[in-house]
Amino acid sequence: MKILLLGPNGQLGTDLVRVNEAAGAPLDIVAVDRARLELTDFDRVREVLGSLDFDALVNCSSYHKTDEVEANAQTGVTINAHLVGLLAEISAAKKARFVHVSTDYVFGGQDKRAPLDETDARAPVNVYGATKAMGEDLARLACDDTLVLRVASLFGVAGASGKGGNFVETMLRFGRERGKLKVVADQHMSPTSTKDIARAIVAMLGQGVGPGIWHVVNSDAATWHEFAAEIIARAGVAADVEPIPSSEFPTPARRPAYSVLSNAKLGSAIGAQRPWREALDEYLREKGHVG
Repeated sequence: MKILLLGPNGQLGTDLVRVNEAAGAPLDIVAVDRARLELTDFDRVREVLGSLDFDALVNCSSYHKTDEVEANAQTGVTINAHLVGLLAEISAAKKARFVHVSTDYVFGGQDKRAPLDETDARAPVNVYGATKAMGEDLARLACDDTLVLRVASLFGVAGASGKGGNFVETMLRFGRERGKLKVVADQHMSPTSTKDIARAIVAMLGQGVGPGIWHVVNSDAATWHEFAAEIIARAGVAADVEPIPSSEFPTPARRPAYSVLSNAKLGSAIGAQRPWREALDEYLREKGHVG
């Protein structure tokens, strides 16, 4: 199966290439990065992708700087929605599958306190989440064979491009430098390893799972404070982790109060997903933070 991969240099794109190679390369991945194709040039996107043959297009690209998107809504709509619709349209013309990576931020979760499944109503509370919700809709309208993968709170060995790493590395750095951390304790989410998402993508494409929306996250939930405390403890860093309300850490973009995703549908299709703590332990070993 020939796969075009957009966003190959980010956390998820990097792990998809690594996981595929480790599995004996069941997917023939062709990476298309920004050096080869500027994704905001829609005419060029049509020209380049239209000239290539592929069985599936995996879109890991996104304008994911949540606070920055809040002040640049039009750019967010262009990249997270209109581009996605175009990619889906091109995939449909090729009779190829379209795999689009979305986010838990399509939810707000102010009144929900049970894991959200694929049928729950979306209610984004920031511009980023709203643009990603638009992208989901445009993708599914343009290509019947679309898989929308909602992911959350990512950590991967490559770090997030443009973000200077990821939450795990930030907590470890600040913990070592400061000896004390204050972390929001009233936002609930699903910490997720990009390595496990990559494994899921390889399995989903290999097994030919059906189109639709899929929640692709590690099992179990956490607040950001609980996640940070586990990171510090498991890495053996001598730092206190103090819980604070989100009101003490204001950001330009509002964050969901509850965006925990249920991965039961995914588990039924390809097998149960491991807990995020187990994935975190593997990450810490791979990065050399523990022996």
